[in-house]
Amino acid sequence: MSASSGQWNFYIDRGGTFTDVVAQAPDGKLSTLKLLSESSHYNDAALEGVRRALGLDSRTAIPAHLIGEVRMGTTVATNALLTRSGEPVVLVTTRGFRDALRIGYQNRAKLFALKIELPDMLYAQVIEAEERMTAEGATLMQLDEAALARDLAAARAQGIAACAIVFLHGYRFPAHERRAAEIARGLGFTQISTSHEAVPLMKFVSRGDTTVADAYLSPVLARYTQKIAAALQGVRLTFMTSNGGLASPQFFRGKDAIVSGPAGGVVGMAETAREAGFEHVIGFDMGGTSTDVARFDGDYERIYETEVAGVRLRTPMLAIHTVAAGGGSILTFDGARFRAGPASAGADPGPMSYGKNGPLTVTDANVMVGKLDPRYFPMIFGPNGDAPLNAETVRTAFGELAARTGRSPEEVADGFIRIAVENMANAIRRISVAKGVDVRDYALNCFGGAGGQHACLVADALQMRTVFIHPFSGLLSAYGMKRAALRAVRQHAVGKLLRESEQALARTEAELRRMAEDELVAQGASVFASSVRVHIRYDGSDTTLPVAFGSTNEMADTFADIHARQFGFGFEGRPLIAESIEVEARSIENTPSPSRAPHNPVTAAPARGEESFVRFFSQGAWHQAPVVRADQLPAPRTVDGPALIVEPHQTIVVEPGWRAAFDPAQGTILTRIGERAGGAMQRGGVDPVLLEVFANLFMAIAEEMGVVLQNTATSVNIKERLDFSCAVFDAEGGLVANAPHMPVHLGSMGDCVTAIMAKHPDMRDGDVFVTNAPYDGGTHLPDITVVMP
Repeated sequence: MSASSGQWNFYIDRGGTFTDVVAQAPDGKLSTLKLLSESSHYNDAALEGVRRALGLDSRTAIPAHLIGEVRMGTTVATNALLTRSGEPVVLVTTRGFRDALRIGYQNRAKLFALKIELPDMLYAQVIEAEERMTAEGATLMQLDEAALARDLAAARAQGIAACAIVFLHGYRFPAHERRAAEIARGLGFTQISTSHEAVPLMKFVSRGDTTVADAYLSPVLARYTQKIAAALQGVRLTFMTSNGGLASPQFFRGKDAIVSGPAGGVVGMAETAREAGFEHVIGFDMGGTSTDVARFDGDYERIYETEVAGVRLRTPMLAIHTVAAGGGSILTFDGARFRAGPASAGADPGPMSYGKNGPLTVTDANVMVGKLDPRYFPMIFGPNGDAPLNAETVRTAFGELAARTGRSPEEVADGFIRIAVENMANAIRRISVAKGVDVRDYALNCFGGAGGQHACLVADALQMRTVFIHPFSGLLSAYGMKRAALRAVRQHAVGKLLRESEQALARTEAELRRMAEDELVAQGASVFASSVRVHIRYDGSDTTLPVAFGSTNEMADTFADIHARQFGFGFEGRPLIAESIEVEARSIENTPSPSRAPHNPVTAAPARGEESFVRFFSQGAWHQAPVVRADQLPAPRTVDGPALIVEPHQTIVVEPGWRAAFDPAQGTILTRIGERAGGAMQRGGVDPVLLEVFANLFMAIAEEMGVVLQNTATSVNIKERLDFSCAVFDAEGGLVANAPHMPVHLGSMGDCVTAIMAKHPDMRDGDVFVTNAPYDGGTHLPDITVVMP
């Protein structure tokens, strides 16, 4: 996996809007390139990036002998899922279960929608096979092979070439699935996904959805990887998977490609931070439409069940939380509250300052307050793509808003920035504080085109004192490909009491380790390491927590610690279940050299004339700030805020009370050196900024309550149907914020709260009141209301 001497190496993130390319020349120097992912001027952005780095035009064949390897992340599978443009699939399942995936868990994505619109199913047809196994492996009904062959032949005759096979209990007893796959293969199906291979774990619905998604997306992915491989014949080609590892094209499956590009960003975030000496880090990737956040504690955090575009996926993915807050988030004022997002201006027309009649956005707010200065931006805007940022239009628009609110235009823009910052800080709280992690002990690794403008403010909102910005922060997802390793993950269901499963776990671990290492060997790895995790849950619950494999007592103690830290309590004496075991093998041949800043010319325009200072408005006050180029910071290469640092792909705002230290190899480290600014500006009446900030904070609290309730529940009604509601009330029992949970409870919950308060006027912190009284706001007798002051 190491870079080949005397050859070029390419690390590419093919995103939905832009394709980022990091090219390593034969002498080891790195250069960067950003292209539109779709353009009439070339056939494929990734291949065009390779050609441009080699000095070739778009029609010239790529000389493969000049290239050592190409590593890519791609949104091809994600886009196919979002647009429902995958391969037509026939689903083969146990008779009686044809509608199980459509029924799902009965939860509704939009609880308050009067017109319920269920997502389209990925499969085009369903075949019910005559077969049935028990959960213990006994055969209730043999597979009717003749009938299945007849039905599959009819589907194949209609042009369907992809087949997903999901039988009840097939994850544990796969004989019928294997035989059905053989029949489908003999009839000419070119893509066959079986549930025991795709998801060898229990839970029929998520296992079935994942298997169907794999059959639906893998052919689309294969066509794209084959096109790239054909243009790079003989070049070592690997792709980033959702679990943060690389895979050769033949091992790159649809179910593992959903967050391929963002996974590269998490790897880049983690590895660059570790190189800079930070072991505990929060990744903060702020783009134009959204912000992605992730956490790294020396090992990658993964999720094992999620939903994307209405499809339940049960496959290991890096834990990435996305919030609709980016530079393009649209700013609105409804007469009472300022709002930032969730709607976005996108790339076209983009923010108002882009000169294409776009709406006001967070980017425009930064232009208004002076944190983004058109003099330090490339002239690529306007209808013809040759104009600077249009600050005058932005000032006019904010002036109109200011007239409606009695504030100055700068105060209005600063208020919108504060709201966007709090939204992003709440997203970070979801992956840290909500899981029992003290985020103040972490460094904030900031990347993405808009991250540098808000890094200090987000850190202040979270009481973090360190921000790290790598030289490749604008293209960190592509750079993450360079730092990634081959990875293979194998899982197996156990489903036994932990205290009785030690020998079974040891046997299964050895077998899974062999399978994972064999997969790496098949991809060219020769030296690798592995880790083993056991997913454990309390008996009666189905929320598992991954624990490092060890003795039974060690795993039980570790599980208790993790559960108490994440949920605040444990069930003392309740038996533990070893739900499944997971082995991850990774190559360790890749020994990357320390990163060096790209040698590209700086795209930001230098300061004109004698001007080297700007005025920007932040946190209610004007500040005189020097403007410095990152490569021209004076010795000892530090600058105290307020200041603007202009880098090739972004502007870093050093807020008052912060100090920036620059290292050309490692990047910029921002450190809090002064006390944080005080509260918001004091005004009479209702503050539209604080109204939105606190509304979002209270909503985040209610949502976190729901997450904990769902994760610790033993009731299927709560766990899967989401039949619960959480809300925050004021001291008089008035509703302050309710999360988007089951709305039927909310009309009566306030009556329960006021009734409890009337009967217990001496309520104290730590008290818990439980009621289902029908005369005091109760609905059905089985419904329980819990009230805590």
